[in-house]
Amino acid sequence: MPNIKSAKKRMELSRAANTRNRVNRSRIKTAIRRVREAENAETAQLHMKEAISLLDRAASKRLMHPNRAARMKGQIARLVNEMSAAS
Repeated sequence: MPNIKSAKKRMELSRAANTRNRVNRSRIKTAIRRVREAENAETAQLHMKEAISLLDRAASKRLMHPNRAARMKGQIARLVNEMSAAS
């Protein structure tokens, strides 16, 4: 436990940021799971739009590396395109 006032404040801020980041990462994972589990291409397209928005926001705020966000966007886009081609 920190004794210095500034260290205590940093710990509180760090804990708040950690909680916020955990929530946002969870939202991204859920959005991507919804795309993967979509029953048809139209539903997948709607979920993909939300997932891409969340990924872009996370990359701009450096919650994740921009290249990782781009890779994930490409993966879900490829998945949705395969769904569209199959139907």
